[in-house]
Amino acid sequence: MKRLLISIVLSATVVMAGNFTLKSNDIKGQLSRAQEFNGFGCNGENISPSLSWKDAPKGTKSFAVTVYDPDAPTGSGWWHWLVVNIPANVTSLPTGASGKMMPKGAVETVNDYGMTGYGGACPPKGDKPHRYIFTVYALDVEKLPVKPDTNAPVVGFQINAHTIGKASIVSYYRR
Repeated sequence: MKRLLISIVLSATVVMAGNFTLKSNDIKGQLSRAQEFNGFGCNGENISPSLSWKDAPKGTKSFAVTVYDPDAPTGSGWWHWLVVNIPANVTSLPTGASGKMMPKGAVETVNDYGMTGYGGACPPKGDKPHRYIFTVYALDVEKLPVKPDTNAPVVGFQINAHTIGKASIVSYYRR
């Protein structure tokens, strides 16, 4: 019971940088089948959630968004979504934006499923609940030098080299 209570309290942790915040109408403490991957043994809807952010740091020239599972049994986690070059005047992504409604100039890069765009949660059956960290990064450049086929470590390097602030939401999923 104590573990369940701790899990509920931590389930929708919001990490902020100053007043920079990230929110979602779709993400609650537990992801849903809408955000679950469709493949790799999972049969979710693979719909990217809505995300909105506000109070970005002064000097923000663009944004990046990532979804990362540090609990994936790979030894290095799992990148579910990497989006870069979101213009500085954009402060949200609607539900289902991946592949369909991305802001002009935004680039979705390859995730650890080997595809570009959003790849939802798909932890192994029976494994502990996995953490899914949704992060928006405020960047000091308008464009990162990446292409849709650039791999996650290179994209992560570029994001981290230009981050001036970030905000995250942590949610959980278990099958």
